[in-house]
Amino acid sequence: MQITTTHEFLNHCNLLLTRVEAGEEVVITRHGEPVARLIPERSSELKKINWADAPEITRDRSKERMLTTQESLDIIHEAAGKW
Repeated sequence: MQITTTHEFLNHCNLLLTRVEAGEEVVITRHGEPVARLIPERSSELKKINWADAPEITRDRSKERMLTTQESLDIIHEAAGKW
């Protein structure tokens, strides 16, 4: 079961609906309290999803470089308080 906020649901509704289609249940919360539950329409007919084909997995990272520790810390500090 996936638990998500209303904000996350609005930003990632397609991904969450794909997970529901695959048979997963999603609970949507507002201020930490459950307000809705998404369940598959036909739970007996689970759709198979090959997550290995996802763009995040198949992306060619050969020309990318790893961030240094300092660069990672700078990004974290820059984002602090924005979420």
